[in-house]
Amino acid sequence: MKRARAIISLVLAAAAFWALDNRHGSFPALGKLLNPFAGFWQNGDRGDAIPKTLTVPGLREEVRVAWDEHRVPHIFARNDHDLFLAQGYVAATLRLWQMDFQSSYTAGRISEVVGAAGLRQDIFTRRFGLPWAAENTIRAFRDDPETREAIEAFTAGVNARIRAIGRKGLPVEYKILDYRPEPWTDLKCALLLKAMAFSLTSYNQDAAMTRMKGWVGRGSVIDTLFPLFSPLVDPVIPPGTPLDFVPVPVPSSGEEGAGEGAGPRAVAAGPPAGESSSGAPGQREFASPGYRTGPDLGSNNWAVGGKLTRDGFPILCNDMHLELSLPAVWYEVQLSAPGINVRGVAFPPAPLVVAGYNEHIAWGFTNGTDDVLDWYDIRFKDDTHSEYLYGGEWRRSEFREEAIKVRGGATVVDRVVTTVHGPIVRWKGEPAFTNMDVPAGAALRWLGHDASNEFATLNALGRAAGYEDYLKALESWVCPGQNFAYADRDGTIAIWHNGKYPLRWKGQGRFVLDGSDPANDWTGWIPHAHVPHVKDPDRGFVSSANQAPTDAAYPYYFGWDYAPYERGARINEILRSARDVTPADMVRMQADVLDIRARAVLPRLLELVRSEAATEGEKKCVEELAGWNFEARAAFIAPTVFREFWNELNRLTWGDETTGEMGRMPWPSSQVMVDQILNHPRGEFFAAADQNGPPFGTFTEVAPKALHAAVEKMERRLGPFGDAWRWGKVKGTEIRHLARIPGFGRKIEADGAGQVIDAISSVWAPSWRMVVELGHEVKAWGNYPGGQSGNPGSKFYEDRVEDWAAGKPYELVFLKSADEPDPRIVGRTVMRGGR
Repeated sequence: MKRARAIISLVLAAAAFWALDNRHGSFPALGKLLNPFAGFWQNGDRGDAIPKTLTVPGLREEVRVAWDEHRVPHIFARNDHDLFLAQGYVAATLRLWQMDFQSSYTAGRISEVVGAAGLRQDIFTRRFGLPWAAENTIRAFRDDPETREAIEAFTAGVNARIRAIGRKGLPVEYKILDYRPEPWTDLKCALLLKAMAFSLTSYNQDAAMTRMKGWVGRGSVIDTLFPLFSPLVDPVIPPGTPLDFVPVPVPSSGEEGAGEGAGPRAVAAGPPAGESSSGAPGQREFASPGYRTGPDLGSNNWAVGGKLTRDGFPILCNDMHLELSLPAVWYEVQLSAPGINVRGVAFPPAPLVVAGYNEHIAWGFTNGTDDVLDWYDIRFKDDTHSEYLYGGEWRRSEFREEAIKVRGGATVVDRVVTTVHGPIVRWKGEPAFTNMDVPAGAALRWLGHDASNEFATLNALGRAAGYEDYLKALESWVCPGQNFAYADRDGTIAIWHNGKYPLRWKGQGRFVLDGSDPANDWTGWIPHAHVPHVKDPDRGFVSSANQAPTDAAYPYYFGWDYAPYERGARINEILRSARDVTPADMVRMQADVLDIRARAVLPRLLELVRSEAATEGEKKCVEELAGWNFEARAAFIAPTVFREFWNELNRLTWGDETTGEMGRMPWPSSQVMVDQILNHPRGEFFAAADQNGPPFGTFTEVAPKALHAAVEKMERRLGPFGDAWRWGKVKGTEIRHLARIPGFGRKIEADGAGQVIDAISSVWAPSWRMVVELGHEVKAWGNYPGGQSGNPGSKFYEDRVEDWAAGKPYELVFLKSADEPDPRIVGRTVMRGGR
């Protein structure tokens, strides 16, 4: 009996130990998590201590790191190898889990961490070809000696840090999710580039536009509602800027109505109405922030020449908009070695500085938003998908087996079919993918699949001493296309709409194309010297906000679905009247929240609805709008009312034109709606019938109905008119944890909106703000939403959020030597090689 009790006790103890040592579904392994010697207790703020010395295997000479009060590392090395090895070690010290998680996500391996909830995302990632694209990019890295050295040294530094920390020092997310980091590789660095290329170029409306064309046909409706060159837009390159090149011939389409997509036969549409976008039945799909594609991706940048500034020095400004997350998207760093001394922000999983400045120049990015992704409808011979029609003959498909390991489940093998155009991402009958309207049965041609080496551009920019160096650096940048704003101490300002762009007829790729016709292929490239650019314009400034790069007179086609007009127009409005500009003026401008769309249409709207306000709530809303100064302030109610009013105007104008059987249809952009309201109030598009009421035929009749509907919805959702309607509360800005772990993110009430310069929306916002004055001594100011540390227990995890939300940057420390005295330096570390 005693022996039986002992055996039972041992079995129960073993079961308890097993249960505590293993994760169960999404529930963490409590034994590991609560372990007093290696569990989460070890992840407090003790990691904030600055070591005086470190032994880092692989270093050839001594490296010195000065740490400022914001925990920004200023790394000084005697050679490039040691500089990037030290950067890798420091990046992994600050952000190891973030680096590892992002690389797994982009590799289509998130199911290995989160289980079946990640399977649908992994299938999409692999079919879209992100890992394959990264493999192509690795070859370009290895062909360039400088890039190869930087990547290999950075990788060695990350691995040195992984070996040094052990389980006790692992970031807390590893303990909660119960897994461990793999050794770092150069492929993981390449995955970062492809993740950003995906975020910045993959948003498209090709499938929805194809459905629209099938509904309305060709002709003036599409041209009016979805113009290639929209009204009100002030392009990046000022109209009338003379060309400094002789254009090359562009292809002509093979049919009447260039750009109308595939031939007369039907092409693939997107998911039919009501089709699920979830994964397996009953399984909640995992979606992480940071790499989600969408129309809100954008940024602002501008450079003001010395003739407009108080002290005669150029000033460059940049705020890059990405999805908010913790740990933060960026970390700050200074990198210094013989031939380079650069300061700015970097992505944790990769070497170099992305946006920043050195002693001579400054540069910053906004997304080009060009069309470098096309879908091609493929005619397969039979259900084996082994042959498809192309150029009048059957071609053999290529197949790639993708084995997706699912934590807690069986490995899933997905067969990816690839054509001359690229992979098939979604098959007919399959559920839709989250956040992308993928046409069923279509092949993907994406520039991001091509081998490229954007790191070479970043390396060259960090070492550039003037405009010619900047131009040379831009030549190696392929994807994503970006507006590179530039300023230097010699007084030059410039902007290049830079990247590699297919040479196409106007409108090519706006709809799903016929994949059997080689005339629809990309057959050449716009010469790099011919991409839109301007240097030292007469107006004294350059700027971009993701709007169209040029007007219709430019000889080449880059795309059509650019950002709406508001941010770019507001930036140019301010700068056109600017005189005696100071850096403080530019800081205030980055926090500008004037909504010029509201300013344009509200007077007309109020004329139409003031006398129609029937209920007490409607009267209060009209009164609030009438007294509004058009600023998107968190404390105001008017921005909430205007957004709901605007949404209802669009719904009543465009939404009633379609039925559920048509699937999702695109709505025109804001500048089209503004143009219709101001210039065509009796136009055909307001002549529609509300499904819940009698017909109406002019904007005069639409506006009151929109107000009634908007107020009714707000009262139902928010309660009676009052404090709950304040913009900051309703907008609900949230900085979410990268893996959605509760308690590791935060919510804030902040000014701003997607259509104003300070584009803080619910989850998209300026991820880095920077102002650089190129004077005798370069000075800069910056901030971002988060903190340098990736450890939720560190005081540097989110210490900048409040100042960032308030539009308050701080002056950046920029050292000339590791030992330069500066009161903002709070510690120094000496790194030496060894075992």
